[in-house]
Amino acid sequence: MQGKHLYEYAVIRVVPRVEREEFINVGIIMFSKATKYLKAQYQVDENKLRLFSSELDIDTLYANLNVFDFICSGNAEGGYIATLDIPERFRWLTAVRSTSIQTSRPHSGFSGDLDATFEKLFREMVLP
Repeated sequence: MQGKHLYEYAVIRVVPRVEREEFINVGIIMFSKATKYLKAQYQVDENKLRLFSSELDIDTLYANLNVFDFICSGNAEGGYIATLDIPERFRWLTAVRSTSIQTSRPHSGFSGDLDATFEKLFREMVLP
């Protein structure tokens, strides 16, 4: 598989009411150790989220989702976690949590074009 890189990805989910365990896919995070690739992208359908919970604080949700960007890019606003190496950042972002923003278990694959694979996964997993 020359030219193909092993990658892992997880789906970013919003769980408006954790006790109900219902979620909406809002983003993707993808990582490849060999290429030092770490990227996250999200898109929130606010109307759909409000169907699950009218009490959801959208501003806080966006502020928390922005942390994915800070950590992926190594931005100081991501705190200590943003200073870790890329595999550790991915593992931290995809760790199991009981909060309103969670990720799926990581899945893996091979790709010759990580950006194209990322966009394909985002379209399939997040966009309506």
